[in-house]
Amino acid sequence: MLPVIYSDEFLDHKTGSFHPEKPERLSAIATALKQAAFAQHIEWRLPTLPEKRSIISVLEQAHTRRYIKKVQEIAVAGGGYLDGDTPVSGRSYDVALLAVSAWLDGVDVVLETGEPAFVLARPPGHHAESDQGMGFCLFSNAAIAALYALEQPGINRVAILDWDVHHGNGTQAIVEKNSQIAYCSLHQYPCYPGTGHHTERGFHKNVLNLPIPPSSDIKIYQPIFEKKVVPFLSSFQPDLLIVSAGYDANADDPLASINLQPQDYGLFTDYCLGITRKILFGLEGGYDFDALSKSVVATIERCIA
Repeated sequence: MLPVIYSDEFLDHKTGSFHPEKPERLSAIATALKQAAFAQHIEWRLPTLPEKRSIISVLEQAHTRRYIKKVQEIAVAGGGYLDGDTPVSGRSYDVALLAVSAWLDGVDVVLETGEPAFVLARPPGHHAESDQGMGFCLFSNAAIAALYALEQPGINRVAILDWDVHHGNGTQAIVEKNSQIAYCSLHQYPCYPGTGHHTERGFHKNVLNLPIPPSSDIKIYQPIFEKKVVPFLSSFQPDLLIVSAGYDANADDPLASINLQPQDYGLFTDYCLGITRKILFGLEGGYDFDALSKSVVATIERCIA
C-alpha cells in the first residue's frame, strides 16, 4: 500500500477564480487516483493536526518569526497578498500549517516503512524564502521536511530533487548552507523566478542546478538524469530523498514552455527508485488538470509496481 496524505481542508486555501493554483488541482488528482487501476493499493491518510505537533518551532527552522506572524495576520484580517502572485485567504494560514504537517507525516511514514509516500497538499512551497512568500508559496514545505528529517534517529543526509519547471529558490536558499542536505533542481531557464544558475553550487558543493532551455522534451531530460541527476544524488548517499514534485513541465501546462508528457514522470520516478525507496513525493506546481492528474498517476504507479 502506498500512503497518500490528503485532506479536503487543503481546498480551503482560496486563491480566486482566475488564479492557476486553485483547489481544483487537488480534486482532479484525487479523482484520478481513485479511478486508477491500482486504486486499491493506495492508503489515504489524513494529516496530523498542527496543534498536535510543535509546528511553529518546526516552521522557525526555516522561516523567521516575523514572516510567520505576517502570514497569520493577513489571514486573520480576512486575506490579502504576500506578493502579486501569492494570495492569502482567511483560512490560508491554517491550511498552510496543515500542509506542513502533512509533509512531516510523509517523512515519518517513509522512515517507518522504508517505502515511498505521496503528500497531496497545497499551498505549494518551494518558492517561499525564510522571510518572504512568493510564487504561490507560503511555507517552504520541502526544506522544512528535510530539516525535520535530520532530527530523526539515524538520518544524517537528506537529498531534495526538485523537478518542478520553476527553480525552487526558497528551498535552495534555506538548505544551501547545510552540509547534510543536497539540493538538485531541473528547471526551465529563462523562466520565473530567474534563479538557479548552474554556477550556484551551495556552500558545500551540495547544490546542483540544471537549467533546461524552453521547448525541451524527454530526449533532453533523460541524458541529464542519467549523467548528472542520478550520479549527484547517488554519491550523496541520502538516508531520505524528498521530491518537490511539480508537474508544470508538461507540454500542456500554461505557465511554462517545456514539452514533457505525463508518462515521462514515471521514468523520473524509476530513476529515483534506483537511488533509494525511501522517497517522499510532495506536490508543487502543475496547472493543467488533465496533464497534472495523469502525471501523478504515472508517479504513483511506478512506486506501486
